[in-house]
Amino acid sequence: MFSNIGCNACHITNQTTAKSRITGVSNQTIQPFSDFALHDMGTGLQDRVSQGLANGRQFRSAPLWGVGQRLFFLHDGRTADIGVAIQQHASQGSEANGVISNFNQLGLTDKQALAAFLRSL
Repeated sequence: MFSNIGCNACHITNQTTAKSRITGVSNQTIQPFSDFALHDMGTGLQDRVSQGLANGRQFRSAPLWGVGQRLFFLHDGRTADIGVAIQQHASQGSEANGVISNFNQLGLTDKQALAAFLRSL
């Protein structure tokens, strides 16, 4: 479900680490569920804070590993509800609007399955 609706476009499952001088960490496959890239999340998630190359509407895709252990979601902890966190990715100008549209077309059982998957990370 996660891949079918497009979440994996930004929350990429597998990444391979670069070459490193630290023993054992070069070329390792990890599952961060992130591309670590800057994305325009639109007006709904904006915090109007510019940091480095990111303007107030841009965020790096948060790694989803460990999301099942979190009490609050999104960059500012604005919700404790994983479904609300998913919905709040949609707003004017957000790169996630298509994915959220796909999510909204899911039936209740599929939405619950997606939430269960996320809680398992």
